[in-house]
Amino acid sequence: MTSRKLLVPALLALLIAGCSETKNTTHELASPNGDNKITFSLDGSVPTYTVNHESKEIITPSALGFILKNEDLSKDFELVDVQTSTHDDTWEQVWGEKKNIRNHYNEMVVKLQSKEKHNLEIQFRAFDDGVAFRYVFPKQNIKDSIFIMDEVTAFNLKEDGKAWWIPAYQENRYEYLYEASPVSTLDVVHTPLTIENKDGVVVSFHEANLVDFASMVLRHTDGSNLKSELVPWSDGIKVRTIETFTSPWRTIQIGEKPADLITSYMILNLNEPNALTDTSYIEPFKYTGIWWGMHIGKYTFWESETQGATTAHAKEYIDFNAKEGINYLLIEGWNKGWTPAWYENRMHMFSFTENADNFDLEKVVEYGKSKGVNIIGYHETGSNLINYLKEIDEGFALYKRLGIHNVKIGQVGSKLNMKEWHHGQFGVNYYRYVLKKAAEYGLAVNFHEPIKDTGERRTYPNMMAREGSRGMEYNAWSEGNPPSHETILPFTRLLSGPMDFTPGILDVEVKQGYPGKRVHTTAAKQLALYVTIYSPIEMLADLPENYEGNPAFQFLKDVPTDWDDTKVLNGEIGEYITTARKDIKSADWYLGSITNEKARDLEVNLDFLDADAQYEAQIYADAEGTDETHNPDKVSITKQNVTAKDKLTLKLGASGGAAIRFKKL
Repeated sequence: MTSRKLLVPALLALLIAGCSETKNTTHELASPNGDNKITFSLDGSVPTYTVNHESKEIITPSALGFILKNEDLSKDFELVDVQTSTHDDTWEQVWGEKKNIRNHYNEMVVKLQSKEKHNLEIQFRAFDDGVAFRYVFPKQNIKDSIFIMDEVTAFNLKEDGKAWWIPAYQENRYEYLYEASPVSTLDVVHTPLTIENKDGVVVSFHEANLVDFASMVLRHTDGSNLKSELVPWSDGIKVRTIETFTSPWRTIQIGEKPADLITSYMILNLNEPNALTDTSYIEPFKYTGIWWGMHIGKYTFWESETQGATTAHAKEYIDFNAKEGINYLLIEGWNKGWTPAWYENRMHMFSFTENADNFDLEKVVEYGKSKGVNIIGYHETGSNLINYLKEIDEGFALYKRLGIHNVKIGQVGSKLNMKEWHHGQFGVNYYRYVLKKAAEYGLAVNFHEPIKDTGERRTYPNMMAREGSRGMEYNAWSEGNPPSHETILPFTRLLSGPMDFTPGILDVEVKQGYPGKRVHTTAAKQLALYVTIYSPIEMLADLPENYEGNPAFQFLKDVPTDWDDTKVLNGEIGEYITTARKDIKSADWYLGSITNEKARDLEVNLDFLDADAQYEAQIYADAEGTDETHNPDKVSITKQNVTAKDKLTLKLGASGGAAIRFKKL
């Protein structure tokens, strides 16, 4: 690893940062390659900023600051100092979509003082893939609590671009289908918010390093202007703090084309380095689960004649996993407290140590160990955190005693404790507390009904994956996810971090499920999702009987979940995407390509492969004549030798896909 912090040369400092000498109130910060620029100005006494990409203005003058309960920190400032520096290092992920991440940026710290003689710092960073800024309110003789009532940060877009968005302040948190519409028509939306301008430049608004603060949603004000809005506590206060606060980074990722956003690691770079001394228990993996059968109605979550979580069923799944070389099994519903109304908004009571009838956790864990299969723990809180936090240590201690190192934690319910938003400061602190507590017990975490990802996996790599969007289960009991859904996620939700989407349904017509319900893809598209939708833990979600004897299952057994590098070969938001990733444990590459409801042929260059090497391309694609509604389960499996000089034409049926393993010869 190399690292350096360099002061800008003295003359340049006088011209740009030497406020006391020059009385200059406008200061520009450029990215290392010069393409992205963020400019701070003190217009009279009001702080503002602008953002440019090359010669294009992206953000026009926009407000900065906060409204406290007893003070307006958005105006009446004077400029005290400006300091600049540069940073360049490379760090290694414990796991990830890319092993080595370069963190290269220029930084400008603007120090302001209000008429109340309170200091406020605004830290700006300019990267080659975007810009970011955050606020630091240092300790300064304030004895009472600080209440943030509003954040005035604005994002005044130069252009009324096309935005892909989901609504904020809704019962189902982040679990909505993305819509596309002009920025000028938005109301209040979640981040990441991705916008494409007419000239093709794309930007995505989000935040990084969200700690002890309310998460940010974006409210449309007028024209193409957006404003930060902090998700409130139930009493309307946005953030409670004492003496000091540091906001999350407000991030603006910028790309020449949509694919550029996916290989931006700015969100990760804005988080702190790994804080865990022991990461030995953290590993990427694939897993099966007693899960899909419950969603399609074959089994129940609760104790009944068709109970899913029984010792007998668990042993059947363990036997299947052992035979197929799949080392992890998730069992939902193993504990006491599940009822037919478990998902309703009420203070539902679960036990995190008592077995459900017909289930014996210790015997199942022991049987799994004898077969080389690890059990994944499961805690459904029902959003009754009063109950959960009373039992969390006892529940985690049970897992530690049994040698369980992974836990899925659900927070089903529109509000935490039926009172607070999942993504307000209360929820942010709750999720971080649980994550740290899990690390104490050697547990890696998969959050469902989570707070959005803002890159904390860099600091706490036991934060493996989370939900935070509409996943596969919606196909089991609702109208389902449309064919475009999976072609939108990589450019929106997945920009924040890994998603436990739970793909792998090869019986896409769900023959054992509810009448009229199905998965709106081909089986080949399900294979490709393991490459296009990133997660270090990937579920093989279908029933074991739908894998047994199915030749396409081989790709699911082969595809890794930890990568050395990632390339996005093509992609248009909501239309199609082709992604290639290099296995971290071999010289093999894997490719996934998917399309929306439109059938299409995509030509891809194989120049990402090693030069002067030969590969066997093992191709799993839609069979001829196959699409979402015509023989969707038919997968064509072929092989051919290729090199980096070759091109392949991928023929994708409607809502179809192709998955390829490039095995180095």
